[in-house]
Amino acid sequence: MKKFFFIMVITFAILFLINLAWAVVNIYNWIIGGIQSLLQGRNLIESIQYSIYLKWILLVDSIWIISAIVYVLQRKDYKTDPQLHYLKYDPIANPSICVIIPAYNEELSIEKVVKDFLNQKFVDHVIVIDNKSSDMTADIAEKSGARVLRKPQNLGLGHSYAIGLIEALKTNSNIIATVDADGTSNAYDIAKLLPYLDNVDMVLGTRQVQILTEKGNQNSIMHVWGNYFLAKLIQLKYFSLHHMGIVNLTDVGCLFRLTRREALKKIVDKLLDPKTGDARGGIAFALHLTMLSIENDLRFVEVPITFNKRIGKSKTRSNERIMGIKLGLTFLWFILKH
Repeated sequence: MKKFFFIMVITFAILFLINLAWAVVNIYNWIIGGIQSLLQGRNLIESIQYSIYLKWILLVDSIWIISAIVYVLQRKDYKTDPQLHYLKYDPIANPSICVIIPAYNEELSIEKVVKDFLNQKFVDHVIVIDNKSSDMTADIAEKSGARVLRKPQNLGLGHSYAIGLIEALKTNSNIIATVDADGTSNAYDIAKLLPYLDNVDMVLGTRQVQILTEKGNQNSIMHVWGNYFLAKLIQLKYFSLHHMGIVNLTDVGCLFRLTRREALKKIVDKLLDPKTGDARGGIAFALHLTMLSIENDLRFVEVPITFNKRIGKSKTRSNERIMGIKLGLTFLWFILKH
């Protein structure tokens, strides 16, 4: 089904461009030669009616629509096991949270982030994964109360998250939280996300609710709609007729999430490539983690969180238009390919 989904998305994009180009060309030609067409007694509708290109386009469009219907019908019973994919209540009696914070040159924000999370109820461990920072990030994090893992080389954000999740399982915590080090998330949102773990394995944050975001944050129009588009593409990839699918997503880029220990243990061996040691997904690690969770039948839900302006500069440069588009295309290809 993954190959079928890939083909459906690619062909949809091609057909959309063909349909759009045909419409634009015909409208342009009619505008340019409108007077002559009227003198010949033909109007725009008649020109379209006699177009041989339109007939071929409609034929191919019809084939695509039929294929889409077949795809939908095949997904009628996809992920509808009552034990795995419907309501379950399993409260965590004694929550103990380990917070994982990947960091690279975040000396301006790391102290506040570490202390804010250490001050939250049920947070027993804060582990900072320092991605070979060239500033004082690691030292400040240690002085602020975090345990710091200093990587000998910069292997990327995804690798730091993966290493952090692996390290968290060495603690006695039964809940693992991940969060960025740039101060964009608020530690007090843990209290909002935690109750949902009574019903699910993982709770994801979404930064798409305007009233919960600080004005001037780095999520531009491109980020908001790009994240939403990619989130809905993942939703379509795991689509079923029941409740519009197994997941409801709006934000693929948010890494503020809580995960049950036993759920993380089911997927932790798939976070790193056993041959190279690189993080699977690379810069698209958040997407990899989400898709991996779906494919391994982890139960999760997305919950709105608050979102602040970033402290310091973006390390991925996603706030730059060209780089933002490049990252978006990388994420798009990852969703289609995997």
